[in-house]
Amino acid sequence: MRKTALLLALIMIAPALVAIGQEPVTPSTMPPPGNSTPPGLTKHAKKKKQEVHLKPFSRLAVSGGGGLGGINVQAATNVNRYLNVRGTGNIFDYTVNNITVSNFNVNGKVNFATGGVAVDYFPFPSHGFRLSPGVLFYNQNQITATGVGTAGSSISLNSIKYYSETADPLALNAALGLNTRKQAATFTTGWGNMIPRKGGHWAFPFEFGAAFTGVPGISLGLTGYGCTTQSDAAIYTGAGGSCVNMATNTTAQNNINAQVIKWQSDLNALQVYPIVSFGVSYSFPIR
Repeated sequence: MRKTALLLALIMIAPALVAIGQEPVTPSTMPPPGNSTPPGLTKHAKKKKQEVHLKPFSRLAVSGGGGLGGINVQAATNVNRYLNVRGTGNIFDYTVNNITVSNFNVNGKVNFATGGVAVDYFPFPSHGFRLSPGVLFYNQNQITATGVGTAGSSISLNSIKYYSETADPLALNAALGLNTRKQAATFTTGWGNMIPRKGGHWAFPFEFGAAFTGVPGISLGLTGYGCTTQSDAAIYTGAGGSCVNMATNTTAQNNINAQVIKWQSDLNALQVYPIVSFGVSYSFPIR
């Protein structure tokens, strides 16, 4: 009888024990009517659908912005899920007139103009990070300046100071070329896919890197008369005393060339031109 009573008691309390071990079903945990897919799987499926499949060369993007090279314009098209091909161009012109530098009245001009192409590799296609090897096939970046010496002006060449003669002052013509290699390899990285893989039209690309343009080139030309003593500069008209024609005097030309070599040596470490740009792009289907 005791065994029978114990068995009946266990049978009666078993449903209660099972209920205690179960989480009550509430509306928030119940699957939606007519949908047998668990909520977690539904969210996962939606994430997968965020990346849009694009046919090769099916979209074109154009971009405008700015950077170290001035006004920046770009165009890109998609090759596959991981790659875009992108064309780039930069232009900047700036002129200053009648500024005084070391008692020289100077006019200067900054002229930047480049064109190139790059391949954008996106290791994570649904995100914007990219690596971009490329080539600069057109490079006209340079800075030029002309100047005329005023009273008391001087210039040091190969440790020799030449004072500008009052009657026929020194006149200089200088250039700094950032285009020793007209064609140069480039490598940049950045963020922002001009052709978003998640759909949409707008993007905000940013990149930084370098163009391997070689050591900048320097040129310097001098005309007029320079004197190695300040008193002679105020007395002589033309050659005389310590005053010489800077364009024809052999010693003066040797000193000019030696000074240019020194400046060039100081620039030997600068064999790359920095690239920094940012902008806004718009993409649209082309087929």
